Amino acid sequence: MQSPLAVGVCRGSRARWCGWVVAIVVLAAVGSDAAAETNRWPGAELNLKLQAPISTWDEAVPLGNGLLGGLLWGEGDLLRLSLDRGDLWDERPAPGDPLSRFTYSQMVGLVAAGKNSEIARIADAEGYDQKHPTKIPAGRLEVRLGGGRKLRDFELALATAEGRAWMEDGSSVDALFDAERPVAVVRIPGAAPESIRLLAPESVKQLGYPAAVQGSEGLVQWFVQEAAGSRVCVAVGSRRTELATLLAVSVTSSADGGDVVELAKSRIKSALDSGYEVLRVEHVRWWRGFWDKSRVGVPDLDVERHYALVQYFYGAASRLGAPPMPLQGVWTADAGSLPPWKGDYHHDLNTQMSYMGYQASGRFDEGRCFLEFLWDRMPVFRKFAREFLGTPGANVPGVMTLAGARLGGWAQYSLSPTQAGWLAHLFYLHWRQTGDDVFLRDRAYPWCSEVGESLAALLRKDASGRLVLPVSSSPEIHDNSQQAWLKPNSNYDLAILRMLFLGLREMAVASGRESEAGRWAGLASGLGELHVGPDAALWINEVEPLTESHRHFSNLMGIYPFNLVTVEGSDRDREIIRSSLKQFDGFGTKAWCGYSFSWMAAMRARVGDAEAAARNLDLFVKAFVLRNGFHANGDQTKSGLSSFTYRPFTLEGNFLAAAALHEMLLQGWAQAPGGGQPGVIRIFPAVPWRWHEASFEDLRAEGGHRVSARRENNGTTWFRVTAARDESVRIRDNFGGRTPKWSLGSVGRDGSDFVVALKRGETVEATLPRPESAPAKPADAIEPMVVRAAAR
Repeated sequence: MQSPLAVGVCRGSRARWCGWVVAIVVLAAVGSDAAAETNRWPGAELNLKLQAPISTWDEAVPLGNGLLGGLLWGEGDLLRLSLDRGDLWDERPAPGDPLSRFTYSQMVGLVAAGKNSEIARIADAEGYDQKHPTKIPAGRLEVRLGGGRKLRDFELALATAEGRAWMEDGSSVDALFDAERPVAVVRIPGAAPESIRLLAPESVKQLGYPAAVQGSEGLVQWFVQEAAGSRVCVAVGSRRTELATLLAVSVTSSADGGDVVELAKSRIKSALDSGYEVLRVEHVRWWRGFWDKSRVGVPDLDVERHYALVQYFYGAASRLGAPPMPLQGVWTADAGSLPPWKGDYHHDLNTQMSYMGYQASGRFDEGRCFLEFLWDRMPVFRKFAREFLGTPGANVPGVMTLAGARLGGWAQYSLSPTQAGWLAHLFYLHWRQTGDDVFLRDRAYPWCSEVGESLAALLRKDASGRLVLPVSSSPEIHDNSQQAWLKPNSNYDLAILRMLFLGLREMAVASGRESEAGRWAGLASGLGELHVGPDAALWINEVEPLTESHRHFSNLMGIYPFNLVTVEGSDRDREIIRSSLKQFDGFGTKAWCGYSFSWMAAMRARVGDAEAAARNLDLFVKAFVLRNGFHANGDQTKSGLSSFTYRPFTLEGNFLAAAALHEMLLQGWAQAPGGGQPGVIRIFPAVPWRWHEASFEDLRAEGGHRVSARRENNGTTWFRVTAARDESVRIRDNFGGRTPKWSLGSVGRDGSDFVVALKRGETVEATLPRPESAPAKPADAIEPMVVRAAAR
C-alpha cells in the first residue's frame, strides 16, 4: 500500500547523497555561507508527492507565507491555485446579535433551572448557526496549460517551500509564496498558457455580498469583492520570458490601506520585474533560517515525513505580524461553501494543541505569533470579562472571531471561562521553554495574571470548603445536553485552574512579586485534589466516572499537558496514571477523532510508555490524514479505528503529532509544576524498540537549552547540551548502566541525575559505548499498522 505521502526513500549513504544534491541546488541560490548547516534541511525523500489528478481542494499542495495561503491542485491541463488570506473575515455579529445580551449570570440561572434548550437557542441556533461571523476565502486562479501539456504529479519541496506541478513531458510548473513579500509567483515553462483566469469565491454569495467586479489593464487582471466593511482585491499579472511565463498573484484588502487595486498592481509589477529566481533567493534564505533551528531523524519514514511537513506548516501559516492559525490555517475551503466550523478560533483544544508543537523545535517566532495575537486583543478580552462574566481582569471567548468576538456554539465550551486558563498555559510554556525573562515581565505574567483575576472572581467555596465555579463542564462530555453541565469542578476545569494558579505563583516569584505569589498559591491549594474513583482512575468530576470511549481527553488534562500527575511523582500519582490509561484502553477508540490518537501518543510518551506512544502516532499518520497530510477528523481507512469516518480537516491533530515525537525524543520538565525548579533533561525517554537508531539536533529543553543526541542499537551513544542561560543543568541518567565520557570535568552526580553548571553558550558533550547489537524484541513491542490498499 502506498503511503498517503508517498515519496522515494533516501536512507543511509543515499540519504546523505540526496542531502548534498539539495544543498548544491540551494547553494546556487543563496551562496556558500549555507554550507555548514544544509544537513538540517529536509531531504527530497521527505517531500510531499502526490499523483495527479488532485480533484479536491483539501488534498492540494499547501503553500503559504503566514499572511497569504495557497493550494495547488488540478487535473489534465487545468492547474488551480486556491487563494486565502489570514485576515479575511466577515466580523458582522449574527442577526440581532443575541450573544451581546447574554451574560454568564443568565447562563448559570438557566442551567440551575434545567433550561439548557434556552441556552442552546441563544448560543447555537441564533448565534453560531448563522452564516456570519465567519472566515472567508479569497478566490481561485485557474490556468489552462494547453499545448498538449498534461499534469502528472504534484510535489511540495519542503527545503525551499516550493510547489511543483510536474507534467508528462518532465517539465514542472513552479510556485512559491514569497517568504518576504505578500505575493505569490508561478513559473510555467514552454509555450504561453491557453488561458489565465481568476474566479471569485462562490461561498460569499451566502453572505449577501454583491457580485465581484472584474477589471484588467494590459496583462494584469483582477476582481474586487465588496465584503462586510472591507474591500478585497485578488489580482494576477503575467510576463513572458524566452522560455517561460511568469505569473504574480496578490491579495490586498482594506486592512492594507489605500486603493486595493493600485496596491495589488504595484506588488505584481515589483514581483514580475524581479523575476522568479531573484525572488527565490531571499525566499530560500528565509526558509534556510527556519530549517536550521533544529532537526530530527527517526527510522520511520511516515513519521519523519509527517513531522517535517508539520514543521513546514508553522513556517507557512504562522508568522509574526500575521494572524495565527485558526482551524484550517491559511487554507480556507474552496468548494463553494463556507469553511467547516466557520474556520474560527476554537479554544477548547484546537488552538492550544496547534501551538504545542513549536516549543521543542525552537520555532519561537512562529509560536509567538499566537501569543502576540492574544496580547493585542486584551482590550476585547477585558470587555468580555466585564460584560459577560461580570469580573475584573480579562477572559477569552472559547470560540471566537479574528477580532476576538464571541461566536457562540455549544455554550458549555464556547462560553466556558476556563478556556482562557488553558491559553494562559501557552504563555507559561513559552517562558519556561525560552527562559526569556523579558517575555515573562512584558507578556506572560501580565496576560496570565489578568486571566487569573477574572477566574478567581468567579470562584466560591462549596460545602466542603473547596473553591468551585458556579457551573462546570468537560469538553465534549455529553455534547451540548443538559447533562453536560457538570457538578463543579470538573477535572478539566480543576486541572486548568490549578495549573494557571501554580504557573502564576512561579511567574510571580521569578518577577519579584512575592506577595502576589502567596495569593496565587493559596488559590491553587484551595481548589482541592483531582477527582479519582475507587480504582484510582480520573473521573469526569466528583460524582461521575467516564463510562465510554470519548474523543476529548478532558478528564486527563492533569497528566498531559499540565504534568500535575507524573510518573516521577508519588506512588499515588503512578497508580492514577496506570488506572486512567488502562480505562481508556478498555473503552477502545470507537469515539476518537484523529487528534485523539496524536494526543494519546504525546500523553503516552510523557509517561514513558514508548510502545503505546509509537502505536498511536503510527495510527494517526496512516489513518487520520488526507493524502496531502492535513489532519482529518475521521478514519480515512474506514478500518474500524473510529466510528467517525468523515473528512473535514483541522490542523491541531498534525501539531499534536509533532509534539508527540518531541516527547519521545526529548523531555525537559520539572517534577513539580509551579515550583520554579529547572526542568530535568531526559534524552530518548520514550523511544520504541523498533527505532534502533534515531537522532536530533538542537531541540530545546526548558530554559532554552539546545540538546542534540544520537541513538544506536537502542542506546544513546552521544549527546550535547548548549546552555541558553547561566544555570545548573540536570541530565537524567537513563543510559542503562553505561557510563558517559564527559567533555568537562565538572560534571557531578545527584541521585538519578548528572549535574553540571554551565554559562550561557557553554557546551557539555558526552559519548557512551555503542551497544554491540539491539536488544531482543520485547513482548510488548508494537508493529506498524498495515493499511490495505482497498481501504483507501
